[in-house]
Amino acid sequence: MSFLESIIQDLGALECQGLRRHMRDIDGPQAELLLINGRLVINFSSNNYLGLASHPLLHSEAHRHLTLEGLGSGASRLIAGNLRSHRQLEEDLARFFRTESALLFNSGYHANIGVLSSIATNDDQIFSDALNHASIVDGCRLSRARVHVFPHGDLAALKRALSSSLPARRRIIVTDSIFSMDGDTAALPDLRTLAQAHDAVLMVDEAHATGVTGPGGRGLAAALGIPVDIHVGTLSKGVGAFGAFVAGSRPLIEYLLNRARSFVFTTALPPSVAAAARAALSLLDSPQGEVLRARLHQRISQFRSGLATLGLLAPGAGETAIFPIVVGDSRRTMEACEALLARGIFAQGIRPPTVPHGTARLRFSLMATHAEQHLERALAVLEDLVAKEIIPRSQP
Repeated sequence: MSFLESIIQDLGALECQGLRRHMRDIDGPQAELLLINGRLVINFSSNNYLGLASHPLLHSEAHRHLTLEGLGSGASRLIAGNLRSHRQLEEDLARFFRTESALLFNSGYHANIGVLSSIATNDDQIFSDALNHASIVDGCRLSRARVHVFPHGDLAALKRALSSSLPARRRIIVTDSIFSMDGDTAALPDLRTLAQAHDAVLMVDEAHATGVTGPGGRGLAAALGIPVDIHVGTLSKGVGAFGAFVAGSRPLIEYLLNRARSFVFTTALPPSVAAAARAALSLLDSPQGEVLRARLHQRISQFRSGLATLGLLAPGAGETAIFPIVVGDSRRTMEACEALLARGIFAQGIRPPTVPHGTARLRFSLMATHAEQHLERALAVLEDLVAKEIIPRSQP
């Protein structure tokens, strides 16, 4: 069998399992309404939680810095790409998150694999939640450390793993703060206690909490008053721009600057993107940011109530902007996704390997810019699909 034939065979296997993916043609800016294949639909598939991706202040700052610093950075930060916009954004991030320092990465994926593969080696141990994002999973694999994966949210299992593991030079407990496919949250106070009791550091990925949760949008750890040793976050979701960061102590950031390969060996972010992120940070910590977060939480409450009435509220969901409606079977999930889309509702079907087998789901994510009638329309369509048994009523 030739190489191409083997690729075609593998694609056919994905098709048979209902796991073959296709990209949709999206037109227009990322907002609560989207054009998909020329049709206007209500967008429930974006992580643009506060609607900042289309905010005029971010656009004007990005345009201004295109003139000041050009389109591309031209080099990695350690060669000739360390531009003023990058340095200013890192200073702003450190102030925003009340840390000594911060370092920009080109995406959350780059940040997580860069941190874990550089701070942990053969002599170290990582303790990772089973539902952590793929970038954390891959960072653990690249680290060459001994990795203990504990069942999702199972603190007793984590405690047993910490207690029974061999001594190590470094021990890292790593978790998402808000889990992107279930919408539930990590028990950060308990994780902090376990870290302190077992001489471990706590690394938290606040990707889906940054801008949305906590005072000024500083995340779940700030909301709970929990100190974090390694704070990872993205600039592409609640912040509305692009890129990611690690915030922490000065020695940690200096170490990553020298050792994180996903930072060292990549061209720096476009300066206009960094400038837009700075503008977003100024909005997050302002009265306007408070208004947007309050509006988002109103929409969360409205949708939670509606899903509960329909029997579609998944256990553990409802406190964040992410609402999974678990269908189970991958093919049936995508049929439900297309049925929603045909009725003007875009909520993407999520299948393995993004989620565990047997838990394929429709993922609804809310935005502060959704109007009440947008949610009412979505709930009405869901009610119709439940009545037609296209979507199962009970949630596992």
